[in-house]
Amino acid sequence: MSLAAPLAAAYAPARFAAIPRERLPALIQALPKAELHIHIEGSLEPELIFKLAQRNGVSLPYATVEALRAAYAFTDLQSFLDIYYAGASVLLQELDFFDMAWAYFERARADNVIHAELFFDPQTHTDRGVPFETVITGLHRACVQARAELGVDASLILCFLRHLSEDAAFATLEQALPWRDRFIGVGLDSSERGHPPSKFERVFARCRGLGLHVVAHAGEEGPPAYIEEALDLLKVERIDHGVRCVEDAALVQRLADSRMPLTVCPLSNVKLCVYDTMAAHSLPALLASGLCATINSDDPAYFGGYMNANWLATFEGLPALGAAEAYQLAANSFEASFVDAGQKAQWMDRLGAVFTDAAKG
Repeated sequence: MSLAAPLAAAYAPARFAAIPRERLPALIQALPKAELHIHIEGSLEPELIFKLAQRNGVSLPYATVEALRAAYAFTDLQSFLDIYYAGASVLLQELDFFDMAWAYFERARADNVIHAELFFDPQTHTDRGVPFETVITGLHRACVQARAELGVDASLILCFLRHLSEDAAFATLEQALPWRDRFIGVGLDSSERGHPPSKFERVFARCRGLGLHVVAHAGEEGPPAYIEEALDLLKVERIDHGVRCVEDAALVQRLADSRMPLTVCPLSNVKLCVYDTMAAHSLPALLASGLCATINSDDPAYFGGYMNANWLATFEGLPALGAAEAYQLAANSFEASFVDAGQKAQWMDRLGAVFTDAAKG
């Protein structure tokens, strides 16, 4: 078990249960938090899409920002991805990738996100002829500047598109290796249905051999068996989404026993019809079962909000959650992050201080 878990227990989350619910919005704003499931291309707001389209001479199928935003009526993951890839078509230059990431970091800082591990999809860009170097250089420069100017610690996780082949993933990995020092891990995203984790077993073995962290989307639209494949075959360190684990009691127990993190994205889950309403979300059950669940924004430009919007909507829609659960969720985000134990301990101390002050009234 990581250092952060016993630290979280030492602060006794239950002692914060007495903090009144009406004080939760202010507490959520104040508490430090880590974001572990953010697709940087999914933070591309319509206004910036139009700005970059004009800068790069790209024609869009929407006449106005309002028309583009009105198209964000998704029925499932694929209907979202169709719009997502169209929006990414405006990203052509290093400055475009910097501007996109910088806009996210400014919003993250406003939400008191002090650490972010950003997913990026190089194949979305290299398949359009954009060099990998252009993508990674722009994003990395934004990460460095965010640490220096905003106090937001940040790192990058390269994601393979699972609707493409494993050979394509291997080719992307080879393209990325000259810039190995600019990303900390690899992930697996895009259309889950029909593309099980087992499809990428060999490339993930190669990535682990290179010392990269490994994560994978599983159990959002795909079945609980995909979560088991990600654990057993890809040997991931985190499960992205994972909410369908509740359909398998043995799997839930396994995840709880191993403190396997789940990077849950509540507004995304509702927007993509994984749950009909926030009130139906399984997050309270996940926490009650002892899972290391976290709150994240996924693709915030498309799904209705960044970190604090997700936190506020979650606690408004799930009245069973209170201040003790808010503390646990934030503590889980630090526990699940890919930083060293000393840094986790410092962040946990900051978190504990915020809640201790709030408990004093």
